[in-house]
Amino acid sequence: MDPARLDLNQLPIFLAVAQAGGFTAAAARLGLSKAKVSFAVARLEQQVGASLFTRTTRRVSLTETGRALYERCAAPLAAILDSVSEVQEGRQALAGALRIACTSDFLAQGLAGAIVEFMRLHPLVQVDLRASDQVVHPVETGIDLAFRVGWLRDSSQRAVRLGDFGQVVAASPAYLQRLGAELTHPEQLVALEWVALSLLDAPLTWTFTAPDGSTCTVRMRSRLRVDSARGLRTLIEGGAGVAVLDSLSAEAGLREGRLLRLLPQWQLPAGGIHAVYPPGRGISPLARAFVEFYRSRVTPAPARSTRPKAPRG
Repeated sequence: MDPARLDLNQLPIFLAVAQAGGFTAAAARLGLSKAKVSFAVARLEQQVGASLFTRTTRRVSLTETGRALYERCAAPLAAILDSVSEVQEGRQALAGALRIACTSDFLAQGLAGAIVEFMRLHPLVQVDLRASDQVVHPVETGIDLAFRVGWLRDSSQRAVRLGDFGQVVAASPAYLQRLGAELTHPEQLVALEWVALSLLDAPLTWTFTAPDGSTCTVRMRSRLRVDSARGLRTLIEGGAGVAVLDSLSAEAGLREGRLLRLLPQWQLPAGGIHAVYPPGRGISPLARAFVEFYRSRVTPAPARSTRPKAPRG
């Protein structure tokens, strides 16, 4: 193959198929027909002289040659597209549609105000907001930007860390009144009524760090699970039991007395607040501009460190 005769216009289409896991999804993302996407990949395979995908009726996967090409091309092409976007941003007014995904809790904790103010400053911008506690895949859904609170499961994601948050074990004053005992060690949590957030990979296993640096991993038991962070907080404030809450959502309840923090001398792992972009393609100028605007506007609330006294019966 003569590299000088290689049509580089096929590469973004090849990358889109690899990232979307299929020709139909890639076509939808690129705004092209499936036939045109298939033709572009076939042409690239002809120029390379090898198959890039293994095709079955159920899935499309990279061949060894295809994976090698993807790993060599994805990052450089993304960098080139990002550079072009940055140049365009400096010459054009912000306009167009911005598709954002976030959780309903994160929307209420400051993102909503940032979106309203951003749209006021840029009247040609339209926002399609998708608020859900379920993880939204940017490639499959056409999202330009997703805000994730917690831990990124996929290390290959292009993400900007915007801040950090702590985690607290909390319960309502009414529940602790019924409990009638003060907790001093994480192992005591096993005997309590635990409410699990099923969105987490391991919602019942938690590792605590003591002031002296020693750790204690505890496996809880639960009869109640919920798939919403807001629903979890509502249940805990209503006296359903004990749970781990992120400090962002627990802050108001702790401040106003609807929640009390348990074992404040023991620390749980901190999490991150991330802006996540779709992999392998240029970052939308709107997405980049909004992330910078949000970063300059919002300061995440820190975890409370005061130790409330648990009521005793």
